[in-house]
Amino acid sequence: MEPQRSPLLEVRGNIELKRPLVKAPSRLPLPGTRCKRGPDQMEDALEPEKKRTRGLNTVTKLATSHPRGPALTARPQPQGQTTAPKVPKKTGPRCSTAIVTAVAPPMLGGKKPTKRPAWDLKGQLCDLNAELKCCRERTQTLNQENQQLQDQLKEAQQQSRALGAECRTLEGELARVQAQAEQGQQELGNLRARVLELEEQLGTQESLVQELQKEQLGLQEERRGLAARLEEQERSLQASEAALSGSRAEVASLRQEATTQAALLVEQGERLHGLEMERRRLHNQLQELKGNIRVFCRVRPVLPGEPTPSPGFLLFPSGPSGPSDPSTRLSISRPDERRGTLSGAPAPTTRHDFSFDRVFPPGSGQDEVFEEIAMLVQSALDGYPVCIFAYGQTGSGKTFTMEGGPGGDPQVEGLIPRALRHLFSVAHELGGQGWTYSFVASYVEIYNETVRDLLATGTRKGQGGECEIRRAGPGSEELTVTNARYVPVSCEKEVEALLHLARQNRAVARTSQNERSSRSHSVFQLQICGEHAGRGLQCGAPLSLVDLAGSERLDPGLALGPGERERLRETQAINSSLSTLGLVIMALSNKESHVPYRNSKLTYLLQNSLGGSAKMLMFVNISPLEENVSESLNSLRFASKVNQCVIGTAQANRK
Repeated sequence: MEPQRSPLLEVRGNIELKRPLVKAPSRLPLPGTRCKRGPDQMEDALEPEKKRTRGLNTVTKLATSHPRGPALTARPQPQGQTTAPKVPKKTGPRCSTAIVTAVAPPMLGGKKPTKRPAWDLKGQLCDLNAELKCCRERTQTLNQENQQLQDQLKEAQQQSRALGAECRTLEGELARVQAQAEQGQQELGNLRARVLELEEQLGTQESLVQELQKEQLGLQEERRGLAARLEEQERSLQASEAALSGSRAEVASLRQEATTQAALLVEQGERLHGLEMERRRLHNQLQELKGNIRVFCRVRPVLPGEPTPSPGFLLFPSGPSGPSDPSTRLSISRPDERRGTLSGAPAPTTRHDFSFDRVFPPGSGQDEVFEEIAMLVQSALDGYPVCIFAYGQTGSGKTFTMEGGPGGDPQVEGLIPRALRHLFSVAHELGGQGWTYSFVASYVEIYNETVRDLLATGTRKGQGGECEIRRAGPGSEELTVTNARYVPVSCEKEVEALLHLARQNRAVARTSQNERSSRSHSVFQLQICGEHAGRGLQCGAPLSLVDLAGSERLDPGLALGPGERERLRETQAINSSLSTLGLVIMALSNKESHVPYRNSKLTYLLQNSLGGSAKMLMFVNISPLEENVSESLNSLRFASKVNQCVIGTAQANRK
């Protein structure tokens, strides 16, 4: 018995048989060529028809030996589509005779069709039309069969998908059952291992029970010992409680004593604050008794290479209490050449006596000079503006007095580094009483009525014209210099660096009195701000240390070369500002309504340190040489006028 074939194989076989028939080109003559062909061309055109007729007859002979079966057609399957399940075929031959008989020409009486003559074109056309009609009918039949087969194919595909889903479901169920079986086997193995483990633990527990029983006996003995110790500890605890009661009473007594000490400490703090305020008041009263405007005179020593002055040229009379009392007077003796010339006799000696708050002979050191002004410098910490001048002719030692000598020798340090060191030390001591201080330094020079910043660095050097004196703000009395550096300082090294930079930037020139003469007024200002946070107190005041330019007069016989013209202009500006300083001091002393601060940049910058709430001290420096006696007398006379001025009581700048 022949096995049943798949419908897909049947469809594939039918498609293979039908493909050459469907794609066979038409052999009908082209229109328009009929009349142009000759007999030979007509016969050549019909030659393929002969071959096709012979081929079809051969197929007909092969196909008639088998019974006719149902013809199947199939559309071409798109690329990538899965092949549909095959439809079972009916028993019978693989090739269908219906396809062959559809294209074969009709036979008369079962005989082989005769070949039409080449000239019978109409007969040939009729044969072809009949053949075309048969092919169309067969094509329609095949399309219907193809549709039926496609429906059968879709049904078979649906059955296949259903069977595949069921198969997958059964496979998943099988995998789950197998996993459960494996899990059950694993659990069975684990249970067996657990049983063995429990059996071992049971044996261990039994031995442990025996050990615990032995240990229990030992613990009972130990419990009896602990009970005895507990009784002993209870007796010790009772003793400790008794001692604790005594300690609590002692702690209460100590707390009460601590409270008393705290109250005493607060009282002592209040007393200390009161004493500090009283110290400041007495300190200020002492400075006021000495005078809010004081003048010290300092005579520099004779330098190597200078002529020694004649005996009696400079005299320093003793103080009222004898030689041990610091000197306050100075006498200069010189011959009156005018009187000697008129009489023909030797010129008599003229003596000029001056009295100041303190006179320092040539042998006085820098430490001795600062000791005299240390209390005045400390007033700046108490909130009083303080201003110290160094006045005198060129070469009299003003810069040495204010800044000190070169080389960094501590013995020759000037008033500026010593004053700041003293302020830092006192501010540190007052920090223990709750005061905190901050210091901001500036250093400018006034050259030809132009303010320059001596602390300028880099490209800002030499741009003094950009510095102007302005109010710090609307309604504020504090003055500031625009475009000048204000540097916070807190130690001596920072101050030394600022002084070194200022020496390099200051304007100096060679004069007849000095190789490097200061041709400008240098003003070092230190703004001091103090605060007592615990009591809400604040105080602030400036400390101004001023090194004035040389005060020598103009020489009428000076030849005015290019350099001399510049020196002349500098000297005029210097003398004008010094004259304004004297006028300001006199106006303050006379209580005048208008004080000409704005007549000079120097007095305008220092106006807050020259008024009634400020303390001022002037060092008049003179030369010990006889050749400078005229300039020395002029300086001493100006200083005497300043020393006679009296300014009102100073008031601290507190908030």
